[in-house]
Parts: sequence; structure tokens; C-alpha cells
Amino acid sequence: MTDLLEALREGLPAQAVITDPDVTATYAHDMASFCEAGTPAVVVLPRTVEQVQHVMRTATALRVPVVPQGARTGLSGAANASDGCVVLSLVKMDRILEIDIVDRIAVVEPGVVNATLSRAVEQHGLCYPPDPSSWEECTIGGNIGTASGGLCCVKYGVTAEYVLGLEVVLADGRLLKTGRRTAKGVAGYDLTRLFVGSEGSLGIVVKAVLALKPAPPLQLALAAEFPSTAAACEAVCAIMAAGHAPSLLELMDNTTIRAVNDMASMGLPETTQALLLAAFDTPDPAADLTALGALCTEAGATQVVPAETPAESELLLQARRLALVALEAVKGTTMIDDVCVPRTRLGELLRSIDRIADKYGLTIGVCAHAGDGNTHPTVCFDAADEDEARRAHESFDEIMALGLELGGTITGEHGVGVLKKEWLARELGPVGVELQRGIKATFDPLGILNPGKVL
Repeated sequence: MTDLLEALREGLPAQAVITDPDVTATYAHDMASFCEAGTPAVVVLPRTVEQVQHVMRTATALRVPVVPQGARTGLSGAANASDGCVVLSLVKMDRILEIDIVDRIAVVEPGVVNATLSRAVEQHGLCYPPDPSSWEECTIGGNIGTASGGLCCVKYGVTAEYVLGLEVVLADGRLLKTGRRTAKGVAGYDLTRLFVGSEGSLGIVVKAVLALKPAPPLQLALAAEFPSTAAACEAVCAIMAAGHAPSLLELMDNTTIRAVNDMASMGLPETTQALLLAAFDTPDPAADLTALGALCTEAGATQVVPAETPAESELLLQARRLALVALEAVKGTTMIDDVCVPRTRLGELLRSIDRIADKYGLTIGVCAHAGDGNTHPTVCFDAADEDEARRAHESFDEIMALGLELGGTITGEHGVGVLKKEWLARELGPVGVELQRGIKATFDPLGILNPGKVL
């Protein structure tokens, strides 16, 4: 420990090296409230690429594990500390280095908050589309590490589609530059995409070149009430089959609706079994909403209520952004699944989740990015109740197994981390696991980068 601290302080300012156990304990885990976390030896807060390189050279020399972190808003334990590790928090590297309105790119450090970037580029008539529910807190580095999505994925896609190039500090302290600044580029293997979603297990992202889009018109939303999740899922399929391109298409089940109302008094309709939220940012969103509303009615919606202003629309979206926080308040602890299935299997997935909730006698609320089949079944339980915690784990596993059976994946945007590590091998198969471990060994031969995560 003494050798580690002395070596770190040789290349870092005194205030960047934190050893107070009361402070370091606050860096031990992310927002996945039921994942194992160790006790870090030290937390470092670098501000420059050179300081990150110094940390990694030190860690390599002393064979000390390093756990990279952003804002710790993740939901799979990917940022959880391991015993005796260096927690490498990148939140102080928070500069927007460049906004280029001609090439439509932004160059940023990893600690830039998603919403901060969005507001900065908006001043230039541009937008950075990926918008996780935690966008007011989460950082671009964390978004890249988990390949995060958001409410707008159905139209604009996920983080991976906007990362053009990276600068990455490798395990031994070398600096790797990947990708490009240009609209096109296919030189060599796509190492940029390899790092996106790697959860800090291959290297430390210290700079990113991000693609931007022209800012769309302000969106208008509607809320459609359904007597069942099955009817809401039928509407989703009808909307996509008809060729519509909503800017978001979100679903909340009755359990989630009640949880949001209990926490924030949003006034959502508690008599409905499923609430579908849709929005358009097209030149004539009202006309698009009318057409979409008609499809919802045909699918069995009991009421379709369009917002009249962008402010009303934002209120509806705020209710959806509160969903996971509200469900956590139900019992104090949650296990948040992240199963993504083909849209055509969405109704089957939700019906089966209801059956699983009944089987285990648990509250399981579901909110979903319904437009791309990405669901967040959230198991609510009392962690102090040993039997309830056991049932929560079993139900969580059963939902992941169900997702794979339906042709889906165990994670659409939250990543693997600690929570789903055992399930990754089932999805990848032995050949996939072997190759991924080979990649890990190439980039991190000593296994010091975020050990115990992903694989």
C-alpha cells in the first residue's frame, strides 16, 4: 500500500489521490444495488491524459488492479471496486475540447456529462442523440464503456453509432488512437467499436470524437392507454410495420405507473394496464401522432391523449425517466434486467414476466424502449429478507433465460458488469468466449483492468 501511494503521488497532485476510507467507500459501487463490491485501496482523480498514463504504468509495475469509473450511474456493477484496487475516476476530465459545425463532430473528454454536451451542441443547431435516462448525471466515458442507449434509440440508434474515434490509455500506459474524424473510414480493424461496450476491461478512454446530427424540431408526444401489455405490444408492431419513425416509443406497465405516481405524484392513469408513450420530431408531428394514435386505437387502446405543446410532451417523458428510480423505492432494492428481444416477441416476453412475478410472489415492474424491443424488467425486493432475495435472484435468472429463448440478448444497453457475467457465456457460446478472452489477454495480459467484470 505504501509503495502504491508513493508511486501514484510521484505523478499526481496531492488532491488527486484520496485515501480517506469514508470517502473511498463512496466510490465502491455503481447504482446496481445488489452487486458485490470490494474495498478500494485508493481513489485517483486525474485531470490529464499524462496522469492517467502514470496511473496505469504504476498499476502495471506493481500488479495492482484498476477499476475505471465515470459518474457511477451504471446498473450492472461494471464500475464496482475490487478489493485493493485503484479506482480511476475520470469525472475531473470534463472538458468539451471542440465542436466542429462543418464536420458535425464534438471532441470530448470522458468526464463530460451527457446533458452538458447535448446543451452545448444545441447552441450550434446540432444534437448528440444518445440520451440515457440518467443523462443529467451520466458521463460520455461511461456511456461509451457500456454502449448505452436511451429513449431515442428507436429512431437515432445507440452510443456505438456516434463514436467515430477514441484515444485510449492501455493497461501498460501506452496511448492508442483509434478511428477517425471523417464521415467515412474503413482502414484496418474497427478497434473503436471494440472499445465501445468493453466496460473498461480493455483500456481507459481519455478522449472521444463523436458524431453529431442537425437538431430536429421540438418533438410532440402522446400517451395511449391499453387494457393489457399484449395490446400495447400489438400496437408497437403495427406502428413499426406501417413504416413510422417515432423519435421514441416507450412502454410502462401498471406496476411502473403506480410506482411513479407514488414517488412523484405524476397523475398517470392507474387504471390502465400499459401506457405507451410515443413522440415525433418531424416537420408535422401532430399529423404523425394522429396516424399513430389511430393504430393504437385499432390495437385496443382505450384512450389516446396527444400533448399539445413540447412542454406537455416533456412532462410525459419525465415520468418515463423516473421509472427505474420509482421502482427502487417500492422495496428498497432492485435487480434491473435488460433483456432485448425482437419486437415481434415483445408481447410474449411481457406475458411471461407476469407469470414469473406470480410464480415467485414478487413485484416486477416493466418499463421498456418498446420501439427496439429493449425491456427493463425490474425485480423489487427487500434485501434483508433472505428468502425474498433468493426468489429475486431466481426470477431475474429466469427472465434472462426467457430472453435468450425468444431470440434476444441478456443486455441491450446496460452491459454485463458483475450482474450478468455468468449469463454472458450462455449467450456467446464456447467459441465466442474463447475469442473474447483472447482479445482481453492481448490488451490486458496481466488482467489488471476491471478484473472480475464481463468475462
